[in-house]
Amino acid sequence: MYEFKADDAYSFARHVHAQAKEHNGELVFKLCPYCNPKPTRDNLKSFSINLTTGQFKCLRSTCGVRGNMITLSRDFDFSLGSEADEYYRPRRQFRRLKTPERPIEPKPEAVEYLAGRGISDRVIKKYQITVQTDQPNILVFPFLDASGRMTFVKYRKTDYDREKDKNKEWCEPGCRPILFGMAQCNSKFDRLVITEGQIDSLSVASAGIENAVSVPNGAKGFTWMPYCWDWINRFHEVVVFGDHEKGRITLLKELSSRLKCQVRHVREEDYRGCKDANEILRKYGAGQIRDCVENAVAVPVTGVIDLSDVENVDIYQIPKLRTGIRELDRLLYGGLPFGGVVLVSGKPGEGKSTLASQILANAIHQDHKCFAYSGELPNYLFRSWIDFQIAGGSHITEYENKWGDRNYTVSKANRQLIADWYRGRCFLYDNRIVEGDEKESLLTITENVIMQYGVDVVLLDNLMTALDLEPGTAFDKYDRQSLFVKKLARMALKYNALIILVAHKRKNNFTKNENDEISGSGDISNLGTVTIAYEKDNSLQSWQRRLKVSKNRLFGRTETKGYVMDYDEKSKRIYGPGDDVGVDYGWDRTSDGWIDWNSETPFQ
Repeated sequence: MYEFKADDAYSFARHVHAQAKEHNGELVFKLCPYCNPKPTRDNLKSFSINLTTGQFKCLRSTCGVRGNMITLSRDFDFSLGSEADEYYRPRRQFRRLKTPERPIEPKPEAVEYLAGRGISDRVIKKYQITVQTDQPNILVFPFLDASGRMTFVKYRKTDYDREKDKNKEWCEPGCRPILFGMAQCNSKFDRLVITEGQIDSLSVASAGIENAVSVPNGAKGFTWMPYCWDWINRFHEVVVFGDHEKGRITLLKELSSRLKCQVRHVREEDYRGCKDANEILRKYGAGQIRDCVENAVAVPVTGVIDLSDVENVDIYQIPKLRTGIRELDRLLYGGLPFGGVVLVSGKPGEGKSTLASQILANAIHQDHKCFAYSGELPNYLFRSWIDFQIAGGSHITEYENKWGDRNYTVSKANRQLIADWYRGRCFLYDNRIVEGDEKESLLTITENVIMQYGVDVVLLDNLMTALDLEPGTAFDKYDRQSLFVKKLARMALKYNALIILVAHKRKNNFTKNENDEISGSGDISNLGTVTIAYEKDNSLQSWQRRLKVSKNRLFGRTETKGYVMDYDEKSKRIYGPGDDVGVDYGWDRTSDGWIDWNSETPFQ
């Protein structure tokens, strides 16, 4: 009836006006709500709720209280939801109906009407269906609980007129709602069939199927659940035989998510175009009803598929983005794979952002739509940097400034040509939002540009500043990092996008494992498809860097010794052995030396 959610622990803290914070998977309270009156040295931070199980405890020997969220609900009048409250601490007083001393004998009017609906005399008598004495056009359905006590009564007009009558069905007010037919079930508890309407459950019983019940107040009313929870979960399995309407079976979604026993449902094809069990009985007979129940299938588990149904994919043919760095593309059999998160790590000021923006420039050149977030550069500086990389050395003017230093510039005309080249193909997060303005989640913005603009390459530079744009939570920073990267990984997989995430390395490293050197939660590197490190090396020249691949989930091939990369200060381009630092992206529309980025020639 109740499943613990971490949010309930936080809600309880607010309910008792407690100061609390998360620590090591627990919500720790400044003061125990049980031994709270005066703060002392030993009752500070002694009470905690486990955020996985919902179990709580107080460490003080003089208190030592233990329990779970249901205990807290009862002790502090804290609500866990109407159904859970009704089940664990019922407060309502229901009318007590008089149970007949002898079984109710069906009146002829009831027998005649139900016989016209295909219901057998045996079933009418077993379920004690009758009509009101003074109004024989009103059927009476007595609801007897598992002990045979009259608990609920429902009425139905047999000559209902939509224009004249207010209601077709109604129930006795103030009664405890339960399932119709509980008293008529056997004690084997092997299989229970649940229908929406009473005449439908009588139809199932008329087909010779035992343990047929129906809900008291329609497909959307589950007020009966707290009072039948224990009884219904004693059954080995439940078959849902709801109404088939608009391509769905009523009751199925709710019952499959709420019950602990195995839930099956009638196959859609077995309804044979009918709405409910009674229509099937009248149109196709009792045999089809039995087929419906016997052929019932298990409710698919959300998020689970048969292995044989998984798409057969050649991992070497997975779409990839060529980085333009020959040795890296060779190692990854063609480039960075789509459908995952690629981590680019390094220490501040060593060039990881330059490498990431150059990969983005290559993505634009390969006709991909891109989105970039830069948490450390203003918009104009990000554009200026990537414009230099796109322009290339032959289109950059070198001059000496008044202090005698070398400076570089791209002409206004060329900047305009470059802008026209990537217009509509590259989008940038607008970081001009001032402090205090309402900020939308970066994850939300990223998903929106993927869906609305057709973006499939995303650059987020970098993780720590990106987290500032996510709504505040009670989690510590490592939990926030882990959750953020998990959502990125799901997004990349869902939209088959390539997401490049720039992350800092730890300032002080005490490990030789490159993946462990990324600053923050260990989940960051675990969730990545490829991890690339770009960093200084004291054995190299000052302008050189070492590029390493410490993780390659697709193929397992890594390069921890690294490739020596050179840097062209003029064009801001990074290049390695065999790379052409002067490659022309074709933005000026005059080059005839374009690279065929879509070539299917495999890297050996």
